[in-house]
Amino acid sequence: MYHAAVLTVSDRVSRGERPDEGGPLVAELLKNAGYEVVRTAVVPDEQAQIEAALRQMADGGDIQLLVTTGGTGFAPRDVTPEATLAVCDRLTPGIPEAMRYASMQITSRAMLSRAQAGIRKGTLILNLPGSPKAAKENLEAVLPTIGHGLEMLSGRPADCAKLTD
Repeated sequence: MYHAAVLTVSDRVSRGERPDEGGPLVAELLKNAGYEVVRTAVVPDEQAQIEAALRQMADGGDIQLLVTTGGTGFAPRDVTPEATLAVCDRLTPGIPEAMRYASMQITSRAMLSRAQAGIRKGTLILNLPGSPKAAKENLEAVLPTIGHGLEMLSGRPADCAKLTD
């Protein structure tokens, strides 16, 4: 079983002005897929704070999948992708490409997502939109395959010829 963490990025949620709907939904989806969600947190749309939270969660060594929700759009304070790029050692562009492709089947607005994904040490970091509906659609598009990526990332033998979906 892989350990996961969920980081909600939202000024309003961090100030207590609205409830966190995206983070708990993402955590539930991960639990239903067999992940153990060992940490959740909320930070405002401040790049330095997002980067610090990503580093702290990823560098502990016990989280294999770190999923963010929020801050992936065009708004001036949407800086989650920049924070993710700043902390990752390697990028995994196929994951956000797959999410945008799947989401484009639902709405043309999916092309406006700036979500990123990458690897920091032994942790896969994945950005999801802040909208609970969009976060669910995007995560469900890639969740069946992410386990195989984590298997490869762990260094354990992975059967890359085996289909996962």
